[in-house]
Amino acid sequence: RAIHGDFEEKFIKAEIVNWRTLLETGSYAAAREKGLIKTEGREYVVQDGDVIEFKI
Repeated sequence: RAIHGDFEEKFIKAEIVNWRTLLETGSYAAAREKGLIKTEGREYVVQDGDVIEFKI
């Protein structure tokens, strides 16, 4: 397994923003306020440049 068992079982969602978008907006909160944060589930394929906050 590539993912720790507890994490795999308790994963709820991930909030994702590209690093350039994060840099341009200045903060995660500002990106969220502008609607630039994507919420994804288990099936999301991570892209190069993604900054991810996992919710468990």
